Amino acid sequence: MNKAEFSNILTEIVARPGIISEAYSRFHGYSFGNVFWAYIQCEARNIEMGPLATFKKWKELGRNVKKGEKALSLVMPVTIAKKDELGEKTGEVFSTFMVKNNWFALSQTEGAEFKPEPSSTAWDAAKAMSALGITEEPFAAISGNVQGYAKQNTIAINPVAALPHKTRIHEIAHIVLGHTTESTMTDSEHTPRDVREVEAESVAYILCKLLNLPGLEESRGYVQSWLDGEKITEKSAAKIFAAAHKIMQAGQ
Repeated sequence: MNKAEFSNILTEIVARPGIISEAYSRFHGYSFGNVFWAYIQCEARNIEMGPLATFKKWKELGRNVKKGEKALSLVMPVTIAKKDELGEKTGEVFSTFMVKNNWFALSQTEGAEFKPEPSSTAWDAAKAMSALGITEEPFAAISGNVQGYAKQNTIAINPVAALPHKTRIHEIAHIVLGHTTESTMTDSEHTPRDVREVEAESVAYILCKLLNLPGLEESRGYVQSWLDGEKITEKSAAKIFAAAHKIMQAGQ
């Protein structure tokens, strides 16, 4: 890919319409307190940590809670109707919080095997990760809306990610771009999150485009949402090009 082709692809990411994948809102968003409590319960009961949902939600997603599995408890807001001294409803309501046993981790469910990741004969993700010194660990985030994450030289992909191949490249890109090691730098050297996400997803878009893999429309929507009307800077463009070239070569 020469610089002219690269420039055209970057222009396409910003100019062509994109969509925000429903994968980012399929699951309920949990408070920090509930996430922490869920982790404690999973650890105590030796439950593999992962995306969390209610019995009904897993059913909607085509999975069933395994027989004998006990639900995890979380605190949830409830609205209660006020009653008078005779027990009759007054028409007024008030909100409070209650503990409910309604949630199950992914490992507590069963169903059809997840669809295999789309692949290309021109590029191998495992080969690229090996060449780049990147390893993969089991996904342990409670939120099913998180498609994947990267830390240091390790990535994790959500087992129910909508586009796992794109997410994998995105997380590899975070590492190659140096985003995961910025914790060792001074505050002034940290890349803002919106820039990090634009850079990593632009790398994912380029590789998916070159390898003829699905997810381009969703990728454009993701980049455009983080850009919020701004343009990709020349500095970011140079980093994106270098990272895309390096990742592509590593997997060929």
